[in-house]
Amino acid sequence: MLSSDGRVFTGCNVENSTYGLSMCAERVAIFKAISDGAHEIKRVAVVTDHEHIAPPCGCCRQMIWEFASDETEVILANLSGDVRHYRIRDLLPEAFDARYLEGVS
Repeated sequence: MLSSDGRVFTGCNVENSTYGLSMCAERVAIFKAISDGAHEIKRVAVVTDHEHIAPPCGCCRQMIWEFASDETEVILANLSGDVRHYRIRDLLPEAFDARYLEGVS
């Protein structure tokens, strides 16, 4: 993950025998970035060691959105050299965010 101030943060899947307690690499990288003072995600790369390119899960898409701009790039790739480029707004259309929380106490 590349922050808007030019720093790079990495993540890895933290898996658990109860899948619900596992953590995706994207969220690990975001948590590291935010805890180190980054404020905005500029670019995210998701690389898999699999034949098929894998996009971020729904939870990770929401987390990226929360700390991104409409222009934040999401790069999907695998070790075979397949690469695709998206904008987070295309991966999470009609995203839920703070706009829907205004006036809610």
